[in-house]
Amino acid sequence: MDTATQDRALVKQVIQHYAQFKPSHGDIRLEVVFDETRDRYALMQVGWDRGRRVRGNLIYVTLHDEKVWVEYDGMEQGITADLIAAGIAQERIVLAFQLDSEIVAIA
Repeated sequence: MDTATQDRALVKQVIQHYAQFKPSHGDIRLEVVFDETRDRYALMQVGWDRGRRVRGNLIYVTLHDEKVWVEYDGMEQGITADLIAAGIAQERIVLAFQLDSEIVAIA
C-alpha cells in the first residue's frame, strides 16, 4: 500500500472514531465528509442546541505534499496524538493553523 493510500485510510479511521461520539448537549449529529479525489476529510456538527442552529467543522484534514495537514482541530484533546497512534509519522503531520503568526509543524 502506498503512503497516500495508507494516509487516507488512517485519517478516515481516526475521524470515524470521533464520529461515534454523541455531543453532550443539544440535538446535534456528527457527520463525516470524505473527498478522496481532492484528499479532504472533515467531521461536521449539525443540529440544534438551546434553540440555536449549530453547524460547522470539528475536524478538517487535507493531504498534500506527502504530508497530513491538520487544517482545523476543534476537538478538546486534539487529534494529532490519535493520528500518530494510528501510524502516521509525527514529522509528516503539519498543524496548518497559525499560532503567534507562524505556521506550526510538529517537531
